[in-house]
Amino acid sequence: MPAYGFAHLHDRRPHPDIVEYLERIQDTLTPFHGRFRIHGGRTEVVEGSWTGNMVLIEFPDLATARAWYDSPAYEAIKRLRADHIDGDLVLVEGVGPDYDPAERARKLLADGGAGTAGTAS
Repeated sequence: MPAYGFAHLHDRRPHPDIVEYLERIQDTLTPFHGRFRIHGGRTEVVEGSWTGNMVLIEFPDLATARAWYDSPAYEAIKRLRADHIDGDLVLVEGVGPDYDPAERARKLLADGGAGTAGTAS
């Protein structure tokens, strides 16, 4: 099942370290089969509010995403970004190609209602 590294970045402070980070990050991703799916593209807010930029990196699975984040190669460049861009980063498990939201609804109802909609199952 795929997994993703999702970052909501805001309060960017221009700095040469950011350029170095961008030049080096792909080399940290390649051994873990990580690939950018979103990298700060134009955002159109259709509900709610949103500020900042979004980054989405796909990995084969959650264990691989965690291994990348904890790798010595990424650890060596992480501060180049974190020292100059505030934000939130999460690793999240995706859904498989046969995911059925209606089946998820049936399971929630069987488990006692929609109150657990945000939990992993």
